[in-house]
Amino acid sequence: MSSQNTGTNFEVRKQDLHQVRWVDRPAESLEPKAGQVLLRIDRFAFTANNVTYAVFGDAMSYWDFFPAEAGWGRIPVWGFGDVVGSSCDDLAEGERVYGFFPMSTHLVVRPQQVGPGSFIDGAPHRQERAPIYNQYLRVAGDPSYEARYEDPQLLFRPLFMTAFLLDDFLTENDFFGGRAVVLSSASSKTAISLAFLLSRGAGDRREVIGLTARRNLSFVRGLGCYDRVVAYDEINSLSPTVPVAFVDMAGDGEVGSALHHHLRENLVYDCMVGATHWERTKREEGLPGAQPQLFFAPAQAQKRSAELGAAELQERTATAWRAFLQPAESWVRVVEGRGKAAVERVYRETLEGRSKPDEGHLLTLRDAGGSTP
Repeated sequence: MSSQNTGTNFEVRKQDLHQVRWVDRPAESLEPKAGQVLLRIDRFAFTANNVTYAVFGDAMSYWDFFPAEAGWGRIPVWGFGDVVGSSCDDLAEGERVYGFFPMSTHLVVRPQQVGPGSFIDGAPHRQERAPIYNQYLRVAGDPSYEARYEDPQLLFRPLFMTAFLLDDFLTENDFFGGRAVVLSSASSKTAISLAFLLSRGAGDRREVIGLTARRNLSFVRGLGCYDRVVAYDEINSLSPTVPVAFVDMAGDGEVGSALHHHLRENLVYDCMVGATHWERTKREEGLPGAQPQLFFAPAQAQKRSAELGAAELQERTATAWRAFLQPAESWVRVVEGRGKAAVERVYRETLEGRSKPDEGHLLTLRDAGGSTP
């Protein structure tokens, strides 16, 4: 393999996400052993969804994918990486892949179930985790990959997949009797994806209502995929007589409580998805209406894959994704960031809720010459 510089990892304190550090990795830790491949992480997106991974790091085992020293965690991100060292006959240097990475310069994987379009990381510590997070797509054999769409793929694809499965889940359950769907954190990329899919619903379509901060009202209304957009302090303007399915991307306890008290028994389903308002997640107990239910996208993916067949599910997803790509490009301005300072700045802005909804951050730890620090 080509000689590598030392690698580096971005880590956060699990019990205080505001504490961060950079940890260098010695060159010898980057040497792939028999059956392993070294991936140099090229570019990755950072969104509010990645903060959710950190908030639920213990509860949903996100910290387990890329272990760190006790008390510290490595936040997963979705990105592209290139094979720069291989001791695996099935993957050669120079190949490009897309998948789940740490905020680091490199990742060593053990490819298994290698096919023309993908492989699974067979590292022992990842085997108890949901398969969707262990799969890496080989772009040369991925029928949905187009180089010119790498930016929206980084920013939206994993979030869109969550939204697709949510749309499928809600439709399958007839929206639990809801006549409207209310989405909190309506400016988040997962909520935008879901609103787009819901707005295209055939037949008995539900009204799609977005809840957002006042500063984001103009942006969310301009998307064109919500029937109505309401500020958080205007929840009481919603009709209390219309049954509502609530999809909670914000995880804000005060917002959830206000909606439950206003709609009462007409809040027929409460689906917990994200935690963009992660510092206000504590909820009041004994609320009227449906009790909150956590949605875990990989479980729905496994269920539907078994029912429909993996090929049919992939085709449905790909068809919806292609329809989403063109409008999505116009909704978000890509902001590139390079180096440790940029990564830390974007992390803090997103963690503290200061990121702009019309910006999508793509980051790299490679310097301008293409090498890693």
